Amino acid sequence: MDKGSTKPGYVVLQGNEACVKAAIYAGCRFFAGYPITPSTEIIEMMAEEMPICGGAFIQMEDEIASSCAIVGARWGGRKAMTATSGPGFTLMQEAIGFAAVTETPVVIVNVQRGGPATGQPTLSSQQDIYQARYGSHGDYEMIALAPSTVQEMYDFTVRAFELAEKYRTPVVLLADEVVGHMREKIIIKKGTVDVRPEKIAGIASPSADFFTGENVLVEGQLHDERGRRIGHLPDKSGEFLMKLNNKIRKNVDAIADLKTYFLEDSDTAIVAYGSVERPAMDAVRLARGIKDDMVNTTVKFVKNVFKKGVPAAIHTDYSHLKVGVIKINTPWPFPKNELTRLTRDVKLVIVPEMNIGKYYKEIERALPDKKVVSMPKCGGNLHTPKEILDTILKEMGVNE
Repeated sequence: MDKGSTKPGYVVLQGNEACVKAAIYAGCRFFAGYPITPSTEIIEMMAEEMPICGGAFIQMEDEIASSCAIVGARWGGRKAMTATSGPGFTLMQEAIGFAAVTETPVVIVNVQRGGPATGQPTLSSQQDIYQARYGSHGDYEMIALAPSTVQEMYDFTVRAFELAEKYRTPVVLLADEVVGHMREKIIIKKGTVDVRPEKIAGIASPSADFFTGENVLVEGQLHDERGRRIGHLPDKSGEFLMKLNNKIRKNVDAIADLKTYFLEDSDTAIVAYGSVERPAMDAVRLARGIKDDMVNTTVKFVKNVFKKGVPAAIHTDYSHLKVGVIKINTPWPFPKNELTRLTRDVKLVIVPEMNIGKYYKEIERALPDKKVVSMPKCGGNLHTPKEILDTILKEMGVNE
C-alpha cells in the first residue's frame, strides 16, 4: 500500500513541495533528477517521498541522463517525472524530442529562472516560454501548463500527468521561481488517482509499457505503428509527422484552459500566465475598488513601509478603467480559438511578461484587429499593479 508523509486535507506548502505531493497522487513512482536552483526542493523531497510510496528515486549525473532515465522508466511501467530550471531544461531538449517521437508520456517540471546560461539562479523569469514549445529540433507539438498559485502547482501537476497519458506525449509544467518558492494554504487529495491512457487518433501502440504483449519497437527515427523505420519513405514519413502533430493540434480546444475575471464589461484585457497573473489581478481589483481577500496589495504594502501614509502616486484614479484579466493556464498548444472568443468585445490587450516580450508575439498574431501591447520586464521582479495600470492609461492616451 502506498504511504505518504502528508495527510490529505488543508496544509501550508511551498509550491515545489506541492508539486511533489501532486505527482505522488497522480501515480508518479519514478523520479530522476539533478539539483538546480530554484527547483532543488523538488528533488530533495522526492528523495524522501519515493521510498515511502514504493517508488524509485535516482540522482543522475546531469539533466541529460535524468531526462533519458524517465523515458526509460515510463516504458518500464512507472509513471515518471523530472524537475529542473533553465540550464538543465536546455540539456533535456534532445530527450524531450525523443519522448515526443516515441510518444512517451512523461512530465518535465521547469521552475524558471533568468537566463541565458547560468543567468540568475535565485530569481524568477518567464524566459523559457518559447523553449518549452520549440526547444527540440523537428516538427512536434508540446503541451505546457503555467501555474500562478501553490494550489495550481498541485492541480496542474496532476493534470500534466493526465494529459501526458491521454495524448502519449511529454508535458511541461512551466512554473517559475515565484510560485515554486512561495507558501500558501492548499488542499491535497487522498490516495492515488488512476490515470489511464485514452485511445485517440495517433500512430503508436495504445500502451507505453514494455512486457504488455505489444510487439512494438521503441524507435527514435521516424517509424510506423510497429516501430519499423520509414525515414527513407517520404510519403509514410510525412504521414507519421502529421499524425504526431495532429493528435495535439486537433485537440487544442479540449486541452485549452483559460480563466477570465471581470471581463464581462471590460474594454481592456490583461492577458497573463504564470505568476504575473497575480499582479494583473491586483491591478484589476485596484481599478475596480475591490477590497476583499488579497486586494490592493500595493496599497497595503506601501502603508506598511511608509507609516505616515500612502504616497500621492498611489492615489492615481484608476476607477474609470474597465479592465479584466484573461489567465492562460495552458500556453501551449496556443489557444487561439478560445482567446479570440474571449477578446471579442475588447479593444486593448496588455501582455505583461517576465521576459523581453515573447508570448506577446503569439497573441498579437492571433488578434490582428486588436491593439496588443507588450509589457516586458526582466531582472527577476514581478510587475507591480500600478505599473500595469499606468501602462493601460498611457495606451489609452489618458493623463494620470
